[in-house]
Amino acid sequence: MAQKAVAAGLVFAGHAALCVAAAFALGPVPATATPLAHGTSPHPASAIGADSAAAPDGSRLVDSAPASRPEPGVWTAMRVYSAAMGRPVELQVLRAADPAARAPVLYLLNGADGGAVGDASTWQNSTDVTSFFAGRQINVVTVVGGAYSYYTDWLRPDPVLGVNEWATFLTRELPPVMDSALGASGRNAIAGLSMSATSVLSLAEHSHTLGPGGGPLYQAVGAYSGCAQTSTAPGVDYVRMVVRGRGGGDVQNMWGPIGGPDWIAHDPARNAENLRGTALFIASGSGLPGPHDSLADPDVHGDPGALANQIGGGVLEAAVDQCNHALAQELQAIRLPATFDFTATGTHSWGYWQDDLHKSWPMIAAATGTRAGR
Repeated sequence: MAQKAVAAGLVFAGHAALCVAAAFALGPVPATATPLAHGTSPHPASAIGADSAAAPDGSRLVDSAPASRPEPGVWTAMRVYSAAMGRPVELQVLRAADPAARAPVLYLLNGADGGAVGDASTWQNSTDVTSFFAGRQINVVTVVGGAYSYYTDWLRPDPVLGVNEWATFLTRELPPVMDSALGASGRNAIAGLSMSATSVLSLAEHSHTLGPGGGPLYQAVGAYSGCAQTSTAPGVDYVRMVVRGRGGGDVQNMWGPIGGPDWIAHDPARNAENLRGTALFIASGSGLPGPHDSLADPDVHGDPGALANQIGGGVLEAAVDQCNHALAQELQAIRLPATFDFTATGTHSWGYWQDDLHKSWPMIAAATGTRAGR
């Protein structure tokens, strides 16, 4: 059984630290997104409508219709126009149990490939997110897009990855549109995995005064298997392998010269003070094979090749585990409370991220003012 220790508000579940090289194997290239079918909302009680949902800069709800995937009629497909990026962004939205009553919003980000509709590597296709949140009084919003972008504002357009102003979209444009369109309570949480687990920490830090009363925009953050560093090793290598190695983008178009001020400004560990007042759940495994690393696991489907690839991902998990221990030390030094779940086993794979979402849910529910149960 894992040992637990509490110091300066930090909660640790047992861990095994590994020293590893910065060699990273990431997920598949995203599939082309399926175009949205346009139509009227399936939720008349909540009055979803483009006319009433807009942000101060002109970002607005374009349209809303029942999603054809992954489960027809369960999720709602929406498009929100981003003024910062000059294009609509696709969303998959799971409404709160009672859409007529105000409820918080959980923004749930996918991994490095951005979660294109039809891609197997999404929360909807790879976890029980639909059944888990069914009957719960919270709206769940997943973004379709943002592949290899770190969900950050880039300094300049990239020839391969285009215009990326994701921090502006997720912190200033999308929340007021969703609050209006969903009749939401104005309380938010954000969670992500792998690449986006780094992003959600940085997004929370950069929006710590944009919420109610000048407080945090996100009342809770769940960061699952993400590297909480971007300006030091192994975080720099991780960023380069995601943006350039997999996405073909130029990291200098994102944050300028490596090691420069923008790399430091987006480093969760270096800016940890801005997480004060936000409930935090940060999880990573040691990289050693664990309970989900078997032929019987649903994501492996009995495929020995898939199992070998998943176990190989343990190298990546060990690296992000190293990053997160650095964040834990920083938070302990400044006496900022957080919950860390460092497990003695676990690779960089969906079974563990589903577990992490389940474990973090009571914290998210309490911080956003909704009940944890159905």
